[in-house]
Amino acid sequence: MAQVPQTFFDALAVRTWCGLALESLGRAREEIDAINVYPVADGDTGTNLYLTVESAAAAVEAVFTAYDVGKPTLADAVRAMAHGALIGARGNSGTILAQLLRGMAQVLAAERETAHTDGTGLRQALRTAADSARQAVAHPVEGTVLTVASAAADAAGAATGDDCGAIARAAFDGALTALAATPGQLAALERAGVVDAGGRGLVAVLGALVETFTGEAAPVVAGAFTRACTGTGDGPAGAEDCADGSGEGGPAFEVVYLLEAEDAAVARLRDRLDGLGDSLVVVGGDGLWNVHVHVDDAGAAVEAGVEAGRPYRIRITHFGAGDAHSTGERTPRERVQRAVVAVVPGEGLAGLYGEAGATTVLARPGEPPASGELVEAVRRAHAREVVLLPNNAELRHTAAAAAEQARAEGIRVALIPTRSAVQGIAALAVHEPERRFDEDVVSMTSAAGATRHAEVAVAEHRSWTSAGICQAGDVLGLIDGDVAVIGADVTAVAETVLDRMLAAGGELVTLVLGDEAPETIAEHLETRVRETYLAVDTVVYRGGRQGALLLIGVE
Repeated sequence: MAQVPQTFFDALAVRTWCGLALESLGRAREEIDAINVYPVADGDTGTNLYLTVESAAAAVEAVFTAYDVGKPTLADAVRAMAHGALIGARGNSGTILAQLLRGMAQVLAAERETAHTDGTGLRQALRTAADSARQAVAHPVEGTVLTVASAAADAAGAATGDDCGAIARAAFDGALTALAATPGQLAALERAGVVDAGGRGLVAVLGALVETFTGEAAPVVAGAFTRACTGTGDGPAGAEDCADGSGEGGPAFEVVYLLEAEDAAVARLRDRLDGLGDSLVVVGGDGLWNVHVHVDDAGAAVEAGVEAGRPYRIRITHFGAGDAHSTGERTPRERVQRAVVAVVPGEGLAGLYGEAGATTVLARPGEPPASGELVEAVRRAHAREVVLLPNNAELRHTAAAAAEQARAEGIRVALIPTRSAVQGIAALAVHEPERRFDEDVVSMTSAAGATRHAEVAVAEHRSWTSAGICQAGDVLGLIDGDVAVIGADVTAVAETVLDRMLAAGGELVTLVLGDEAPETIAEHLETRVRETYLAVDTVVYRGGRQGALLLIGVE
């Protein structure tokens, strides 16, 4: 369906742009992954950019959904876009893109009540975006996405008039020209015969901006800027075939985390991390930052974050022997027959699931994973058959979309609609990879379905519930997703919930404790079960920072 062009840059234009950019990166993802050779040839730039924009788009959609009447302001939309990109940023290029969007938001949200801006505002936003992204990188290198962003801003600045479509087209054309020149600026790209992957992704995003304002697509022909690293001209090369962008002996780990910290502490953190490794990018502000660095000592990089503030959503990727930092030949890893991919709400459960052989996706409170993140986890599992456990009723559509995309890539995926992590634990307990796929899925589904689930949490605001009106700060006991108990004492509410669940029978109680649960609650509930319900066993796990104070499962 043809896109209706947007005359001004308003909230609806932000929403449209995010959607079109996500579609564009979805089409170009594999091509961008294939030409990813700098700073590390790990073949994931396209995927990282897609996940970053997906998070931005989801944040904008959430803002629109929150408005029952009317629509959000431009400031609302661009701030949501920037925040979504910041918390969802992946990899070096994704982190830089998040800063580009944040730079645009700083200009476009300057006047909170402004309903829209014209080409002049867009021109200024692109300039601030390019400058702020360059400042966020410890050691800017030409021939990268930074060069492409600067060229886009320069071209937009030279364009005349105040028409958003004309400014966007000028920025796109400038970026396209700069992208074509990147192999001449960076030896790693020239050796590989490719353009910069991050710059290619930015061109796709700017092409979506053109379409937003003109209704006309500004496509880049797939493979137009690539040739095989072998020089045969048969098509774009995979990263594993290309020359190493970072040179022999590069850092062994990529470390990424969100950080809550003050500006002064972040300045010290930059200096500390700069001495530990390379590819340092720190973006954000207003107390929330996204930190990306390549290091040999991953622990030291995380410790530096702890000293600066509170790091979380920590992701450490080991490049490994024979990978992007290796100059030798690599043997493709053989796919396993079957794997389990599970969404888990806390670090403790991530460890538990991981020990059981599952590939995990961490969902922190208020930060549900996007479908692209689930697809990436399915790919990371590297299996012919995958059982997907969303472990959250609100993720059913996200998980279904991820399963559909994975199936399109030739992976056999079965989605078990687990509504809680305790149902996932029950399913994983009966998982047998040696069985026929269908039999294994049926057994896991049956085990999950036979497990009633509950949680104990604290109400964040006053609201109506199925058990009556609750006030902010009340303790809520939810059984199978519905509020069943409202009280003031965590242990008392948990005991009432457990009694109601066991009234219908049960053989095994699973307790998953959050970090903020009372120290004595597990012992109290175990004693209650042992003294009141004969032949019922209890197992206790530490869930970490999982949102709920307590998760309960009864099988």
